[in-house]
Amino acid sequence: MTNNPVLVTGGTGTLGRQVVPLLRAASRPVRVLSRRERAAQDGVAYVRGDLLGDPAEADARLDEALAGVDTVLHLAGGPKGDDEATRRLVAAARRAGVRHLVYISVIGADKVPLGYFRAKLGAEEAVAGSGLPYTVLRAAQFHDLAFSVVEKMAKLPLVPAPGGVRWQPVDVREVAARLVELALDAPAGAVPDLAGPRVYGMGELTRGYLAAQGRSRKQLPVRVPGKVGRAYRAGANLTLAGAEHGRRTWEEFLTERLAA
Repeated sequence: MTNNPVLVTGGTGTLGRQVVPLLRAASRPVRVLSRRERAAQDGVAYVRGDLLGDPAEADARLDEALAGVDTVLHLAGGPKGDDEATRRLVAAARRAGVRHLVYISVIGADKVPLGYFRAKLGAEEAVAGSGLPYTVLRAAQFHDLAFSVVEKMAKLPLVPAPGGVRWQPVDVREVAARLVELALDAPAGAVPDLAGPRVYGMGELTRGYLAAQGRSRKQLPVRVPGKVGRAYRAGANLTLAGAEHGRRTWEEFLTERLAA
C-alpha cells in the first residue's frame, strides 16, 4: 500500500465528515476537494474546486487535486448533476493515472424513475466505463435524510403517509466504515448493496419520530401516482436479499439524535 494522499470529493458533507477521520485513523493522508478555501489541518489538505463549475477552471483544479493520488473516493452529490460531475472527475482521474476510483451510489439507481436516481445511474456508468479500476457501493437512504424528511412532515397539521413507500435507512457511520474498507482494498467493481437492518413504511418512520418526542399527529394516507409510485410500491428502492446490512436501527438513531 502506498502512502500517497487519498482524494475525497464531498469530504465536508454528511458522509465525508465520517469518512475523512477514518482514513486518517488508517494513517492515510487525505486531500479534500472543496468549493471553499480551507486551511490544512490534522493531515487533511483542501483544494478548492467545483465539479459543476466553469469547465476550464474545474479541470485545472481537478488536475491539481489529483496530482500524486492513487485512490479517489467520490462522495460529492446533489439533487442534480451527479452524472455530469462524475464524468468530469473520471476524465481527470484518467489523466492522473488513478489506480482506484470508489463511488457511492444509491439502491434502486437503475429502477426508480426520478431524476436523482437517473443521475446516479449515469454516474455509475461513467465510473464503470472509465477504464479505471473501480468500486461502486450502492447504499440505502441515510438515517439523517429520513430524519430531515419526517421532521418537516411532522410540522404539518395532517402528516402525509405515502402508501406503499418503504425505506430501509442505514447509519452513515456504517456506510463510511464500509467505504474506507473498500477504498483501502483492491478494486472490486460493483459490490453488494448496504442497507439498514429493517424496512419501514414512511408512516412508521414518522410515528417513531413523533413518539420519541412524546408527540402525536393525525396521518393522512396518500397514494404516490404514476411510475414513481409503482416503483416504490414494488420496492425498487430496497434490497431485501443479497445485500449487506447495518446494525444500527432507526430507533437507536432517533434516541441519540434527539438527545443531542
